[in-house]
Amino acid sequence: MTRTFLAPACAIAALALAAPVCAQQTATEEASQGRGDRRVSIDPYIEASQVLVAELSPGDDTVTYTQLAAGVDASVTGRNNGGAVSLRYERNIGYGDETLDSDTLSGVARGYATIVPRALTVEGGALAARTRVDGNGGATLNPLVGDDSESRIYSAYAGPNLHTRAGDVEINANYRMGYTRVEAPDAVVVTPGAAPVDVFDESVVHAAGFHVGTRPGEPLPVGLGVGGGWVQEDVSNLDQRVQDRFVRADVQVPVSRDLALVGGVGYEDVEVSSRDAVRDADGIPIVGSDGRFVTDDSVPRRIAYEANGLIWDVGVMWRPSTRTALEAHVGRRYDSTTYYGTFAWAPNSRSSVNVAVYDTISGFGGLLNTALANLPTQFTAARNALSGDFTGCVGGEEGASCLAGVLGSVRSAVFRSRGVAASYGVQLGRINTGVGAGYQRRKFIAAPGTVLASADGVVDEAYWVSYYLSAQLGRDAGFDANAYASRIDSGFVDSGEVLALGASAAYRRAITDRLSARAAVAIDHLDSDAAIENYTSASALLGLRYDF
Repeated sequence: MTRTFLAPACAIAALALAAPVCAQQTATEEASQGRGDRRVSIDPYIEASQVLVAELSPGDDTVTYTQLAAGVDASVTGRNNGGAVSLRYERNIGYGDETLDSDTLSGVARGYATIVPRALTVEGGALAARTRVDGNGGATLNPLVGDDSESRIYSAYAGPNLHTRAGDVEINANYRMGYTRVEAPDAVVVTPGAAPVDVFDESVVHAAGFHVGTRPGEPLPVGLGVGGGWVQEDVSNLDQRVQDRFVRADVQVPVSRDLALVGGVGYEDVEVSSRDAVRDADGIPIVGSDGRFVTDDSVPRRIAYEANGLIWDVGVMWRPSTRTALEAHVGRRYDSTTYYGTFAWAPNSRSSVNVAVYDTISGFGGLLNTALANLPTQFTAARNALSGDFTGCVGGEEGASCLAGVLGSVRSAVFRSRGVAASYGVQLGRINTGVGAGYQRRKFIAAPGTVLASADGVVDEAYWVSYYLSAQLGRDAGFDANAYASRIDSGFVDSGEVLALGASAAYRRAITDRLSARAAVAIDHLDSDAAIENYTSASALLGLRYDF
C-alpha cells in the first residue's frame, strides 16, 4: 500500500498565519479523530491560604498576606466539539501594606465546535497571565505579589475553519480575529537616567488563508496545490501596522512510501509602518499618563519595512507511521533565507515530543494569538504551586506546550522573530510531567524619524526552560512541582541581561471527600542588569481547599 501524504500544511499555514503554526500537529492527532464518546469534566473549587514571603537579598524583609481564590478546571470531548479551560480568580489581602492588596485573574482556554460535520468548525482560545516587566522590556511570569513592575496580559482569538473536498480536490480555508492587551505599570523600573520602555498596549489581528490541492495519486502522480493568505496586525502604540499578503503554488513529489519532497513558489507583499509621537516645543516626545508615548495622528504614516517579490521554499515531508511526522523547509522570504518546520513523535500513547522552528514578522499580539491557536484542545494547565498563577505551560494527550518564549518581551515595536521551541510530555500512571525549552531571536523594526527609530535593527535574544510535575500519591494525597529558568540578552542601551530562576512545590492531603489541606514552598531569583539591585525571595503557604 502506498502511503498518501496530506498537503504541505505547514508551508501554507506558516505564511498565512505568520507565526510558528503546526507546532501541535502531533503524531497522536489522528488517533483522536472519530471519537464518538462524549466526556465532560467540571471541577470548581475555592481556597483560603496564609502566605509568608521572606526577602533573602538585597534586604531581609518578611511579609504575610491572606490569599482567597476561586477557580474551575473543565474539559469536554466529543465527536463534534472539544475544549478545555483552567480559570482562577485570586484576592490577596495584606496586613497594613496596601501594596500587597490585589485582584488577579489567570488562566487559559482553547476549544472548538462543529457547525457542519466534517466541513466547518469554529475555534477559539484565551489567556490571562501576570508578568513582571523589566527595564529592558523583558517579561518573566509569576511575579511576587506587590511587585511594582507587575503587568497583566490578556489575549483571545476566534474564527472559523473550513475543510472539505470537491472530487479529488481538497479545500481548506480559515479566518481568525485576535485581540491582545498588556496592562503594565505606569513606569517600568529602569536604570536612572535611561529612556522609558515603550511597553505594548493592545493590538487587533486579522488572519485569513486558503489552500486547494490534490494528493499524490489523486489523480496525478504528484500532488498540486495553490494557496494564499492575508495578515494584518494593528498595534495601538504609535499606530504601528503589519500587513502581509501572499499567493503561492506548491507541488508534492512522493519519493517512497514514507517520504515526499515538497516545494512552492509565489509572490508576497509585506509592509510595516507607524506614526511618530507627539513632541513638545523642544522636540521631546511626550509620554502619556500610562507611561507610553502619545501617538501623533496628524502626521502621515511612515514606512519602517517593506519587501515584495518572489518567495520560494523547498523541503521534505517524512511520515513513517501515524506516531511520527516531520516537515522541514528552507527558502527565501523577507529578502533573506528562511527556515521553518515541525517534528512530532509519540513513541507510545503516554508520551510525545514536539519541536517547531519558525520565522515570522509580527507584533507581540500576533505572536501570542498564534501561540494560543497552537495549544491542544485537551490539556491540564500547569500552575505555580504556591501562588496559583498560570506558568505558561499545559500538558495533555498531544504533549506539553509552553508559551514562555512568546511572553518573554512586551516591547511595543514590531519585530522579526526566529526561534525554536521544543517540548516533551509524559503520563506515567498517576504522574503527569513535562518540560519545555526554547530560543527566540527578535530583531525589532521601526521607522526612521520616529521616536522608535533607535529600536530599528536592535536584537533581543531569549532562552527559556520550564518544567512541571503533578502526581497523585494514593487516594488522599498529591504533589505538584514547577521550575523555570529564563535569560534575556537585550541589545538596547542600558538594558543588558535579565536572568530569572525559580521553583515551587506543593503537597495536598485530603481531610474529607471534598476538603483538603495544602502546604507549599517556593524560591525565586531575579538578576537584572537594568535593575538597581538583584532580588531573591523564599515563600511558604498553608491553606485549605474545597472542591465542589
